[in-house]
Amino acid sequence: MALLKSFSLLPASPPSTKSSLLPLYTLGIVMSLSTGLANVSLKYNSVGFYQMAKIAVTPSIVFAEFLWYRKRVSFMKVVSLTVVSVGVAVATVTDLQFSLFGACVAFAWIIPSATNKILWSNMQQRENWTALALMWKTTPITLLFLVSMIPFLDPPGALSFNWSLTNTSAILVSALLGFFLQWSGALALGATSAITHVVLGQFKTCVLLLGNYYIFGSNSGFISVGGAFVAIMGTSLYTYLNTRGQSLKTSSSSSALSEKKSRFSDLKDDDKNLEPYGSEAV
Repeated sequence: MALLKSFSLLPASPPSTKSSLLPLYTLGIVMSLSTGLANVSLKYNSVGFYQMAKIAVTPSIVFAEFLWYRKRVSFMKVVSLTVVSVGVAVATVTDLQFSLFGACVAFAWIIPSATNKILWSNMQQRENWTALALMWKTTPITLLFLVSMIPFLDPPGALSFNWSLTNTSAILVSALLGFFLQWSGALALGATSAITHVVLGQFKTCVLLLGNYYIFGSNSGFISVGGAFVAIMGTSLYTYLNTRGQSLKTSSSSSALSEKKSRFSDLKDDDKNLEPYGSEAV
């Protein structure tokens, strides 16, 4: 991000005011909690339990958006999201090993993860932030809070890590890929919504599972493969409902615009047909 800023490749940020600083700090803190708690959850829980926590993010976003923005989800979308969640659970949840501390961390991670996606989407769509500009503003805040969380969630943390050449190279490559992952995720959140971003991530999980099964011959089991197909069917239904809703909105707005134009032309014709017989005619 600093290199992009030095070469003037970062888009300009919207004008900052005192009221706009609070969402930035909130987003930075929520991002640090989401990232830190997710890593700690993977450390103390199995991947299956971590996936169960990820599935719980979807209803959390629906509930939070209804409370904050009175945003409602249609019944058919609820059905499609339920199909996706059940399919992903069948496909990925094979073991549920967890500790008490790990379970507490996993459940605590759900709220900041949902809030993170909602804030990213709304700040880009409602306040005209671009993905890179918002990343540049929030990354220092996130980094500061992540460093402050290390003594509490990951003792003894970075000081005891073996900083060999291999490990350092792997971390740098992971950081570079993480930058592109964060950027692409932010672009998707700005173009769609928080729920769609979660569905996209679950679709990616199913594609990876099926790709490992068909290309590399991994023995995932017929139940997991069937669950992946069910999740992809739910994703397809959700995508169809979204695109159908967008097309209906576009057609209704265009028809309303054409109706306004026709009314305006009719008024102009009526004005031309009026004969100037005094003030009453006018």
